[in-house]
This record gives sequence, structure tokens and C-alpha cells, in this order.
Amino acid sequence: MQGVQSAQWRGWSSGITFQGGKNASAHDDFNFVSWRACSGSECENRKVIRSYRDEAVVLRTQKLGEADRIIWLLTSEHGQIRAVAKGVRRTTSKFGARLEPFSVVDVQLHRGRSLDTIIQVETIASHGELLAADYELYSRASVIVETADKLSSDGDDGTHQQYLLLVGALHALSHRRHDPALILASYMLRALAIAGWAPSCYDCAVCGSEGPHLGFSITEGGAVCDNCRPPGASLPAPDSMELMGALLSGDWDSADSAPTWARSEMMGLVSSYTQWHIERRLKSLQLLERSPHA
Repeated sequence: MQGVQSAQWRGWSSGITFQGGKNASAHDDFNFVSWRACSGSECENRKVIRSYRDEAVVLRTQKLGEADRIIWLLTSEHGQIRAVAKGVRRTTSKFGARLEPFSVVDVQLHRGRSLDTIIQVETIASHGELLAADYELYSRASVIVETADKLSSDGDDGTHQQYLLLVGALHALSHRRHDPALILASYMLRALAIAGWAPSCYDCAVCGSEGPHLGFSITEGGAVCDNCRPPGASLPAPDSMELMGALLSGDWDSADSAPTWARSEMMGLVSSYTQWHIERRLKSLQLLERSPHA
């Protein structure tokens, strides 16, 4: 549990700041690979170590062959990684149960040409059991990890912050620190903010005029004034816009007291905004929207 607490995101209770995590010197101990260029006899005498170690969240898995799995990991320092876990589907596997979705793990890997290979795994936090026992939590956790998967699949920019955010969101959700629907919406808004797509919830996203404004345009980036409002822009209630801003900034006192109808309208805006900006449909979100827990 110490590893989880070190990675907690303070934003779940008091604003957008990160708390703790390993310091730089501690992470140096986990980096077994040196990419410094060498030439001549130096390269001949030098043995390149291809193993590395990192903290990671298991995003999803896929069967490979008769006994193996491909594991998608969002790591703290190496971005998103696809790796092979050999023999984990056998009943005699030593770490198969540690590589289930939603788990936070300390993993050692060996670099490969197309896929890395998982050598060793230690569990930091296993949220799967708590989440799987409650369909409402499980369905929202599935949306969270799918969103993290899509936002981290194209590069390494901001993936360390995405990792910390994901760890905090899964911890908050599995322990029901707030309404699960609010945790999901807050995660999606903050993940988009890290990726550079934070919606404007107060000032006009086009001209910057001071708000609050009545219109909300997904294509323009959030709140829009009357002069900048494009055709098709929605007109959400002021309470819904205030709730969105509270979730983005970490004002949980205001968010927890929001009326139910404002939460529903806000979630519709966040869902559409997220899928438009990542340019992908979230399958788990479509399933959630059709369920009675939406």
C-alpha cells in the first residue's frame, strides 16, 4: 500500500497537484538501460543490458498462443508498452494473477524487437477484486482504462502524469471516495487537460471574453459567448457548467453537492467532448450509457 500512497494524486481531494511518487534518484535505480552512443572498442567491450524496471497499470490483456498473454501497460517512465507474459495462463504460473486489468504493479521487462517480455512482477495494488464485485464500479473503471489506453497510445508526452492520474482514479473509484460517476467524469476531464484538450468551463474558448456563458461547443473547446457560438452548440444549464469546472479543478465540495440532473447533463457533455477530441469511440462508454447504472 505504500507504493499506492506514494502515487496518489492530490487532485482527488484538493486541486490539481501531484503528491509524492519516487524521486529522481530512486528512478535511476530502476533504469538498467543506457542509450549513450559508443563506437569502436568501447562498443565491443561494453555489454548492453536490455532489462528495465518500472511501475505500471495493467490496461488490458489478450490471449497469445496456448499459454501466453499480451499485456498492455501504462508505465510511469516508459509510456505505454505491449509485452508478452509467457505461461501466465497455466495454473502453475507464478505471476499470472498479478497481471489482471486495473492492477498496479512493479514490473521488470526485457526489451524485444516488437514486443517486450515480462520477467518479474510484484503487486503494488490490486483493484480488480473490489471493482469486479460491483458492476457500477467495474463499468466505469473499464471506461477509465480505455480512455488512458487511447490517450497514451500515440506517444510518450505526458504519460507520467497520465500514469499518476490513472493510479489515483482507480484508487478513488475502488474505495468509493466520491460518486463513481463524478470520479469518471473528473478523470476524463483531467486526462484531456494533460493531453492539451482541457475544455473552457467559464470564459469563451474562442475570443476569451469573461464568462460565465450559456453556450457550449465541443468543436470550439468549451464555453462560447453569444457572438462566437456556432450553429449546433448546446445550451447546458449553468449548474452543469459549474459542476464540470469543479471536477476539472478538484473542487470536490462543490461537485459532491451538485444536483442529480446537473450530473447527468454534465456527463453527456464530457462523454461527447472526450470522444470527439480523441477521435475514437469508446466501446466501454457506449456499454455504460446503455446500462441502468449510467
